[in-house]
Amino acid sequence: MNPLKKLAGETAIYGVSTILGRLLNWLLVPLYTNVFFPEEYGIVTNLMSYIAILLVVLTYGMETGFFRFASNEKESATTFSTGFISLLCTTILFWILIASFLSPLSQFLNIADHKDYLILLALTLGFDAITALPFANLRQQNKAFRYAGLKLINIGINLGINLFFLLLCPWIQANFPHFPIVQIWNPEFGIGYIFLAFFISSLANLILLLPDILKLKFILDVKLLGKILKYSAPILVVSICGMLNINLDKMIMPELIPEAQNPLYQTGIYGANYKLAVIMTLFIQAFRYAFEPFFFAQAKQNNSKQVYADVLKYFVILGLFIFLGVMFYLDIVKILIDSRYHEGLIIVPYVLFANLFFGIFFSLSLWYKLTDKTRFGAYIAILGAFITISLNLLLVPQFGYMGAAYSVLACFVVITLISYIAGQHYYPVPYDLKRILFYIAIALLFYGLSTFISNENQWVKMAAKTPLLIFFAFVVIQKESLWKSIAKILRR
Repeated sequence: MNPLKKLAGETAIYGVSTILGRLLNWLLVPLYTNVFFPEEYGIVTNLMSYIAILLVVLTYGMETGFFRFASNEKESATTFSTGFISLLCTTILFWILIASFLSPLSQFLNIADHKDYLILLALTLGFDAITALPFANLRQQNKAFRYAGLKLINIGINLGINLFFLLLCPWIQANFPHFPIVQIWNPEFGIGYIFLAFFISSLANLILLLPDILKLKFILDVKLLGKILKYSAPILVVSICGMLNINLDKMIMPELIPEAQNPLYQTGIYGANYKLAVIMTLFIQAFRYAFEPFFFAQAKQNNSKQVYADVLKYFVILGLFIFLGVMFYLDIVKILIDSRYHEGLIIVPYVLFANLFFGIFFSLSLWYKLTDKTRFGAYIAILGAFITISLNLLLVPQFGYMGAAYSVLACFVVITLISYIAGQHYYPVPYDLKRILFYIAIALLFYGLSTFISNENQWVKMAAKTPLLIFFAFVVIQKESLWKSIAKILRR
């Protein structure tokens, strides 16, 4: 089977679960922005940024290490068992630490009066860490449909709990005041129901994966574990720095913006508008799930480097279509958040392009993973984190959340360029750089032209931008000589 078709097929399957799941979560964004004030949503944004980084720490690159050694070891089951036991032990240690320092941690996170928030989040993190390798094993075994099904169940439970506690319960209380809904619902718990939904859905995933986990023979190969950890340690640094690059702005924004400018309010505005780039995020996440096991397996083929080059080119093309689509039809996309948050729409193009470059950076990262030079990935990621921290410290106090948007874009552009240059030295891949840059330039040109189109009627304005998207598609089809393929599809 054509490897590009195989990758596209698996990306589509992972994408369905990811996209449908995130779309369901997307439905929660207007709910959150209507139910909670920006200051309250700012607390959620801030806490979830810490959670994203902690999950990377708790899995410490074990998934990538599993993909690397499961294909080389005679018994992949031993690799899985060894990694799982390691994750289970470190998760239990994490829970003990949280329980020991619950009060000071709650004070540090500005939730001293809601230690239950931290308990729910810690348990959720632990369950996610424990299930990380069983999910990776499904990807390794190409069980994309089972993987997607479990993820959709997780999202469905999360959505249902949110809707029940944040929408249905208040409605029952308002319309049927004598109904004893307060026995299971406390309006003072507020944003805590968001964390409760995460906890229950994560626990459900663990229960559903128990049949896979209980099949283990629970063999701990200490020597193999040492090899995995040595390989994964730089990946952990890369992952932590990568998550810092994405989440650090939301973590430190409340500390950098002067109190007179309402830092939690700005954090809430930024966090809500950041989510409008979710289509790009979904595309990248689906691609990452399929691409990592793909490029390890493809490395054994003679034409692997040309395949990698083609993958990056088509990835960029699809990413640019998403960028233009979101920006041209932003008047539709923005209805996902309450109008109180619309002042932050100006960050959306920066965040979209930053996420696109993050995807390019991930695609380029194959060079240090395939050559076992993962330490170089760590060096680049550390540099990226330094850029992110420096620019946020410099720009956020002066420009508020716009400074954070400038910082995240600058960081990913710089580390992508560095990774490309280093990769061409250690593992040269014939990327069609001229054509990729041409497509990026055309997309930016069309976006720039679209900003001059203005009309009080948003539908007329969006219709006037549509020819630009069509013309971009025409340019791509012409350049890639896709006319015959399109005609073949139409005939079918």
